[in-house]
Amino acid sequence: MRILFALGGNALLRRGQKPDAENQHANIHAAARAIASVARDHEVVITHGNGPQVGLLALESAADPALTHPYPLDVLGAETQGMIGYLLAQALRNELPADREVVSVVTATLVSGADPAFTTPTKFVGPVYTREEAESLAADRGYAFAEDGPHWRRVVASPEPQGLIEARTIRKMVTDGTLVICAGGGGSPVVRDEDTGRLRGVEAVVDKDLTAALLAELLDVDMLVLLTDVPCVQRGYGTGHAENIRHATPDELAADQFPAGSMGPKIEAACRFVELTGRIAAIGALEQAHDIIRGSAGTQIRPHRATTRAAHPAHDIARPAMAESGA
Repeated sequence: MRILFALGGNALLRRGQKPDAENQHANIHAAARAIASVARDHEVVITHGNGPQVGLLALESAADPALTHPYPLDVLGAETQGMIGYLLAQALRNELPADREVVSVVTATLVSGADPAFTTPTKFVGPVYTREEAESLAADRGYAFAEDGPHWRRVVASPEPQGLIEARTIRKMVTDGTLVICAGGGGSPVVRDEDTGRLRGVEAVVDKDLTAALLAELLDVDMLVLLTDVPCVQRGYGTGHAENIRHATPDELAADQFPAGSMGPKIEAACRFVELTGRIAAIGALEQAHDIIRGSAGTQIRPHRATTRAAHPAHDIARPAMAESGA
């Protein structure tokens, strides 16, 4: 079975933890152990979040007096892909048999320059602040902020992913049996010039769950699994009458409302994959990855009716934008 694991930012850096090297090393080793228990018997592809890491790098870049122009988010996103991908690959190599190839790919994600998300930032990045701290940073650096539970966090544009530049190469490696880590943080966002066809990076962060759903479709995976720090989706999360959801269809989940900054994108991504492919998606806790695959843990999302899959011989032309992007 071919499985795509999407590691949430909270699976790599627990809520409230400082984003220092020791914490990230420990969490990545735990992630590698959980995923390796599945990868020994199945084909596995991994994506991961980068919200805390890219936000920290943005702060460091903006505060560096030696820089006239701070590094843009697409470049910082590529930097986090390299860092997290390196750590994950090393940890997985130490858990898996020596002959299992593990490769991390810095991935570019095609977006539209006309996407309305560029005028309405919604994606959380970086650490949490008090309201007073957020207002001060907004005045000093021009950042946009929004409430994230009891705290405030920076928000940036999050355009819709339309294609993955390296998708064909990733598919070849997966078909050859390589465990591939890719599209970290949703991939570094790029737009294509309509006249010249040239690519350029843009100031944004692509939602990694939506990119994971797109990648899962392109790679023809059997199951998309979104791993986070909670055991399953809940109705009324954080209230006194929270209810675990163990099994659901996209239509059933559409009838509920989930937090836009946390569980909402995961549910949207999982439902997209299920509706497009007729296959299974799941959401659950990292440490229960093996049980989620077996169907005994997490929230299992299944199609409400049989879905006919379109035939894509090269598995890279699911949408016109994919072909244009070389995906």
